[in-house]
Amino acid sequence: MSFNALIVNKDDEGKTHAEVTQITEDQLPDAEVTVAVEYSTVNYKDGLCIGPGGGLVRNYPHVPGIDFAGTVETSSDDRYKAGDKVVLTGWRVGEAHWGGYSQKARVKADWLVPLPEGLDTRQAMAVGTAGFTAMLAVMALEDHGIKNGPVLVTGAAGGVGSVATAILANLGYEVAGVTGRPETEDYLKILGASRIVARDEINETVKRPLEGETWGGCIDAVGGAMLARVLGQMEYGASVAAVGLAGGAALPATVIPFLLRGVNLLGIDSVMQPYDNRLRAWERVAKDLPMEKLDAMIHPATLSDLPKLGADILKGQVKGRVVVDVNA
Repeated sequence: MSFNALIVNKDDEGKTHAEVTQITEDQLPDAEVTVAVEYSTVNYKDGLCIGPGGGLVRNYPHVPGIDFAGTVETSSDDRYKAGDKVVLTGWRVGEAHWGGYSQKARVKADWLVPLPEGLDTRQAMAVGTAGFTAMLAVMALEDHGIKNGPVLVTGAAGGVGSVATAILANLGYEVAGVTGRPETEDYLKILGASRIVARDEINETVKRPLEGETWGGCIDAVGGAMLARVLGQMEYGASVAAVGLAGGAALPATVIPFLLRGVNLLGIDSVMQPYDNRLRAWERVAKDLPMEKLDAMIHPATLSDLPKLGADILKGQVKGRVVVDVNA
């Protein structure tokens, strides 16, 4: 029986083209668990994999979608049985392996986690890789101690930033959201940001390696010059959780904030996280992310919307969380 999937092909000239196509189960990769996918979402990596690939996709034809939630149909692994609700994020699924932009997916059992109690599959994909990463970042800041000042969230209107803002505000922290899009200010305030910082105020390096101690913690999705600037504005002993590089991979910084203020730079990886920490993060999401705030972030989409959405997210034009109903 055939079903729909977004297939990306590359022509002889190296150009990629994505369209919804019918495929069959025997075309799926070999693995232990077959899942009837219900929802997926759109991340920056998805935009790359839907389009030029960004060096992430190894072989074509390819099914992108770095995360999904759905119901187990068959499993040769004792940990899962037909009817179980599951979530997948990371493990290079949707990049090196076929992903969630399909009505069925076949993956390794090790890559799955049970759907956390308190979330349905649609909510899980409103969280998705971006929200999971945001929760890992919040946990890392907590583990190192959040100081007295506001917690800064850069790229606050994006996927990671939106969820991080809502979680931090719900936990009682004062949140300052950085955005380059003035039209998102009301949205960020609804999520719980009490202060809006214009991107231009903080997006360039300064000659002074240290400025006033302003932030009690930071979740940074931008990197580049903005991260370098923020490091010099952290309170003594405060931490920055680095989750992205929308502003570039280079870091034009000095070691002075680390040496004179004891600032911590914490790298957050969501792709290869161990199973136990995945469970811990998902349980925290279900407990600490207000569902009404999550609903305010959601933009519904279908498989046929994905080629445009993939291009839009690469241009920074996607706000909040896109939830893709693969069966619509």
